[in-house]
Amino acid sequence: MTTLHRHPARTTAFLLSGGGSLGAVQVGMLQALHRNGVRPDVLGGTSVGAVNAAYVAGQGFGTDALDGLAAVWAGLSRADVFPVRARRALYAVGGFAPSLLTDQGLRHILATHLRFDALEDAAIPVRAVATDLVSGRGVVLGTGDATSAVLASAAIPGLFPPVVREGHTLVDGGLADHADVLESLAGEVDDIYVLPAGYPCALVTPPRSALAVAAHALSILIQQRLLSAVEHYAGAATLHLIPALCPLHVSVVDFSHTAALIARARFATQGWLDSGGADIAEPARFLSLHDHVAHDLSQHAHSEGDPAASTLEHVGTDLTA
Repeated sequence: MTTLHRHPARTTAFLLSGGGSLGAVQVGMLQALHRNGVRPDVLGGTSVGAVNAAYVAGQGFGTDALDGLAAVWAGLSRADVFPVRARRALYAVGGFAPSLLTDQGLRHILATHLRFDALEDAAIPVRAVATDLVSGRGVVLGTGDATSAVLASAAIPGLFPPVVREGHTLVDGGLADHADVLESLAGEVDDIYVLPAGYPCALVTPPRSALAVAAHALSILIQQRLLSAVEHYAGAATLHLIPALCPLHVSVVDFSHTAALIARARFATQGWLDSGGADIAEPARFLSLHDHVAHDLSQHAHSEGDPAASTLEHVGTDLTA
């Protein structure tokens, strides 16, 4: 284990992106950062990243808390997060409901595991990023009701209902400009660690169901938004981008591989830290959109001596529906 010795006066923010069930990846990243002495003074989260950030903000950043977060992920199923009900879908198609799904499953998860009612009461300051549905602008929520803030940040348009807060109709923060979020955090801290959930870059076949297609498309959009923000970042804080896992074969609505994703991300992030990845130049290249034959990409990365090559571990099963 490599312990990173940083000047005690330096402050650190973690920014966790969205990506459905791939949010499990962030748990492994968090565990590796904790083992190496990298701790957050501020947490920012988008979509499922807001769920993880809110959990850590309330439960803390210790070993027990992160193990607890891993246990929560290991116990989730698709129905817990994406409860498909035929009647609800018919109401939505007929114009009598604002979304195909309800957010009751996610509400239950938050009610069970959040340790604070208002964002400003969190043990670690936390920001949930949402998008104003009318203007398209990003909204960074740092005060007020915590549950509605996280629900707004994770409200995938069309799948989950928008959340109304203070006269604004809010949806998933993945649609927002991530550059604004990075600039906002850069004004508060000296270092920003970006924890991308990634996207399924190595699916054998495209997603088939409406749910999977919508969630997968959003994960690609989030990756594009994050890539653009990192490429054009010019803030004062030092940016550290943890490489997203690649290749990824797991659908963003498949929760049956969370334990494997957590372990794989923990191992890959530890390798990234050991190789000096936190200070690598041009980190945005690890976010570039692509598809590939996993074996060929892995061989190329190893032959090039890529410091992110340790992330190229197979999960195994391809589930795209």
